[in-house]
Amino acid sequence: MEVIDVGSADAQRLGMKPITFVRQVLALCIHPELLNDETFPVDVQQRARELLEHCAGGSVGSYAESAGIAHVQQSVAKFITRRDKGLTSDPSHIFMSSGSQRALRCVLKFLLQGSDHAPIGVMTPNPHPHTLLPLLELLGIVSLPYQLQQGAGWALEKAELKRALQANRGNCNPRAIYISNPGDPTGHVQDRESIQDVIQFAAEENLLLLVNEVFQDSVFGDGCEFLSYKKVLFEMGSAYSERVQLASFHSLSNGIMGECGFRAGYVELVNFDALLPYVETELCGSVCAPVIGQIALDVMVDPPQPGEPSFNEYCEQVTVNKDTLKRNVLRGRSFLNSLPGFSCPTVTGGVYLYTHLTLPQMESDNVELLYSSRLLVEEGVCVGVEKCVCTSVPGENSCHIRICVLMPSPALEEVLSRLETFHLRFLNQRS
Repeated sequence: MEVIDVGSADAQRLGMKPITFVRQVLALCIHPELLNDETFPVDVQQRARELLEHCAGGSVGSYAESAGIAHVQQSVAKFITRRDKGLTSDPSHIFMSSGSQRALRCVLKFLLQGSDHAPIGVMTPNPHPHTLLPLLELLGIVSLPYQLQQGAGWALEKAELKRALQANRGNCNPRAIYISNPGDPTGHVQDRESIQDVIQFAAEENLLLLVNEVFQDSVFGDGCEFLSYKKVLFEMGSAYSERVQLASFHSLSNGIMGECGFRAGYVELVNFDALLPYVETELCGSVCAPVIGQIALDVMVDPPQPGEPSFNEYCEQVTVNKDTLKRNVLRGRSFLNSLPGFSCPTVTGGVYLYTHLTLPQMESDNVELLYSSRLLVEEGVCVGVEKCVCTSVPGENSCHIRICVLMPSPALEEVLSRLETFHLRFLNQRS
């Protein structure tokens, strides 16, 4: 039996096809002898030549600057400026990394500078990305959890932020608040008012904003749109835009592009001007991000334009991926809600279904591990699981399950079929 891993957002492992333009540009950059091959569209050849000109020695096998290839930094800055409707982005404030997680680690390590006394604390959402807490623990940073409101579509409430900070203030030195928008794994998308509340809170408490925006191209809910924290911050006026520090993270791995294996991401720093030399030393203290990944990232932020030979095919493939994601979210949510014990709220962004599961009473203290391990062994489906900390029913056996749905629809049907078979058998054995 083939094991299907839907616990992580590895779309190509699940069968999604890569974008042709990305792979064609990479192919020519890796094997420049193909640059004059008429099999490839003219715009692919032009892009590959341009990118190779910005690689040391004209080769992707050479090292790049530690902060990233300057041309790619400029491409990212132009992308951010377009995204934020003309709000200027400075390429020198953008740092390439081998994935957004690596960039986050570097920024967190910078926070640790001069923290010889009380440990550093970072406010973290619950639920949160499954890699977040292990990273904080590795660095010796204290997690200060704040609860997203499940009954309100995983809303983030300012009153809860204040409560969480006050409850933990004596345990550490709070320095930052981590936000995931669109939510990972919850799939919620913050509106302008919610973002403003968080920015005001960060300003009041002098906290650095660490904002994970890796699913920004995967917003599909009716009436929803992605608003970057940077855009909202600057629209709030100089009282905030000149004070609040922001680190915004994006990645090649997540969302529609789904190029996990190339390991590329970036962080944009806002209001770090005076500290930039020190931050740059920390962020650039190791070898550069993979050059191939940076080239793929350049294509992500600067895709083919109208009138170029690859434009139509690129748009068709991106549209297919987005339509597949939205269709799978609706199908998966409807299916899960038809199974006894499952309750899956509305999802408006991201690539996960994050569903609440209530199970019969059993002696195990780790019901989520029992359920998920048996699902893996018996049906070959690997899901992400977390304990449920927001239930109000004493003694209730409940947990949350994380399922990536960015995959071909037939593959999703196979996952749902296996899950249903196992779930009904699991319940029947305990009836």
